[in-house]
Amino acid sequence: MEEGYLHAEDIIQGGRDGEEVSVRGWVYRTRSSGSIVFMLIRDATGIIQATIKKGAVPDEDFALAEKAGIESAVEVRGVVAEDRRAPGGWEIKATGFKPIHIGEVFPISRDKSEEFLLDMRHLWVRSTRLTNVMKVKAVLLAAAREWFADNGWWETTPPIISASAGEGGSTVFSFKYFGREAFLSQTAQLHLEALIFSLEKVYSLTPSFRAEKSRTPRHLTEFWHLEGEAAWVDNEENMRIHEELVSHMCRRAAERASGPLKALGRDPGDLLEIEPPFERITYDEAVERLHDKGLDFVWGDDFGAVEERALTEDLRVPVFVKNYPKSAKTAFYMKEDPSDPAKVLCSDLLAPEGYGEIIGASEREVDNSILIRRLEEQGANLDNYRWYLDLRRYGSVPHSGFGMGVERVVRWICKLEHIRDAVPFPRTPSRFVP
Repeated sequence: MEEGYLHAEDIIQGGRDGEEVSVRGWVYRTRSSGSIVFMLIRDATGIIQATIKKGAVPDEDFALAEKAGIESAVEVRGVVAEDRRAPGGWEIKATGFKPIHIGEVFPISRDKSEEFLLDMRHLWVRSTRLTNVMKVKAVLLAAAREWFADNGWWETTPPIISASAGEGGSTVFSFKYFGREAFLSQTAQLHLEALIFSLEKVYSLTPSFRAEKSRTPRHLTEFWHLEGEAAWVDNEENMRIHEELVSHMCRRAAERASGPLKALGRDPGDLLEIEPPFERITYDEAVERLHDKGLDFVWGDDFGAVEERALTEDLRVPVFVKNYPKSAKTAFYMKEDPSDPAKVLCSDLLAPEGYGEIIGASEREVDNSILIRRLEEQGANLDNYRWYLDLRRYGSVPHSGFGMGVERVVRWICKLEHIRDAVPFPRTPSRFVP
């Protein structure tokens, strides 16, 4: 922080009893007894209490303190004192008070509806709950980048505007691009595949867009996509990469965001249990487990939220489900299983406690004749994929890749009911403002 000012956590950590300090932030809560104003001030690190007593500060300062309502921006100068009743056990006995901006009456109060809070999201992001979520998310993303760097992966910057759909033409956002049709990217995968022939192991963090009209607690139309592609990697090695990456992210969250995690109801110790290897089961074995649980599930379908919840609600560690039938995984680029051409070499990593899929992955098909046949079956315009097919014509190698839904990971780690709270400004089929 700027010289001369401390953060709330600097004081709450202790060791400053009797020291004169200055803090600045926003009024979180305030009440006056007539002669004393009890003010909770929040900043990026936490909340500190200031007691502003009449006679201990200039009369003008006290009058302004009484006037400063919730979310007013303020500065307080005073002496640190221990007070077990205060948040964090410490307070500032004010000797001076200065408002930077006395805000209007804040429109958010208790018992507001979810829709109202979404309409006011630009203000609701100030809440301690969403602040804690964003802190955990930042730690998770930093941990992912740390793992990639430590393991020889290169971060790359693929485009968001694309001439082709990566996942399925029915769920893309299309728009006119100088007279031609273009799409917002569903995935960076195809472009990442081009980069493995020089860098071998690459990843990217980009927004992805899916025009699905799904209104579930785990779907967004715009989300952050952590994707990786690697040369010389088969389906089994791909899963090893995922479990090491996820375990590292969980460990760093437990180490570096324990306070926010506890505030959100997550025991950091839970995350320290997330260690490889994760259990690997086949699609067929997963179907058997669903039937054992009494679910009427048809073999050949993909798993939805109900099935994924049933498979994971009793688990404490993620589980892989691998080798789905082609009827369940229709992506044109997944490699056929040589031992069973009706299936593909793929995997989904399902988070425990019923949170469901957080990573989708596969070994990639390297036979152009198979890729062309699948694209034609899906009615794709082959001209838009000529460049992609070139990748199999000049030094093709076995390779695999994956996509992690960052907000789905955050939802699991932070024990969130709905994925919209894993992103500051959620985009859903019914909402794109603010």
